[in-house]
Amino acid sequence: MKRIVAFDFDGTLTTRDTLLAFIRYACGTSRFLLGFLRYSPLLVLMKLGLYPNWKAKQRVFSYFFRGMALQEFNALCQRFAADNRHLLRPKGEATLRQAQAEGAVVLIVSASIDNWMKPFFPSVQVMGTQIEVNDGRLTGRFLTRNCYGQEKVNRILECYPHRKDYHLTAYGDSRGDRELLAFADESHYKPFRADEN
Repeated sequence: MKRIVAFDFDGTLTTRDTLLAFIRYACGTSRFLLGFLRYSPLLVLMKLGLYPNWKAKQRVFSYFFRGMALQEFNALCQRFAADNRHLLRPKGEATLRQAQAEGAVVLIVSASIDNWMKPFFPSVQVMGTQIEVNDGRLTGRFLTRNCYGQEKVNRILECYPHRKDYHLTAYGDSRGDRELLAFADESHYKPFRADEN
């Protein structure tokens, strides 16, 4: 039977949310703080469950990156991954590499943006939130649904629809992984936290 191993990215393979880390890296601390001050009321509403997570995320993303050339954005993503390997949890990375070495199909299934996840693990299939591009520039909108909650299961089923044909192992750390962990044959919740300083 085929073996599939699916990892969440933020908080599972990494020690923190990479959206925030990426924005700060790409835009600098001053612009980062200004942007989050501007959107703080919206973020509070999101935390209270009064505003959809994906809408808040898209508005923040759009504020920082709308109009940027895709080529420039992708170059930033490559540099971010190269300069921030320290964000990866060593045990998480080792578990991923071991699954690859054993011949499993390895997936990263995350609400983060594909463009900056892929450079961390170029040989792994990434199922993340994809961004919309028009005439080579970012529109600030998402092309796909935010890959969170049930959407993680949906993405796996889109690529691997015959559920009885594979054994699924899943690693996650948050509310956004609950459906994925329940869907898996074997699940691991917050498995690599010993790496956190």
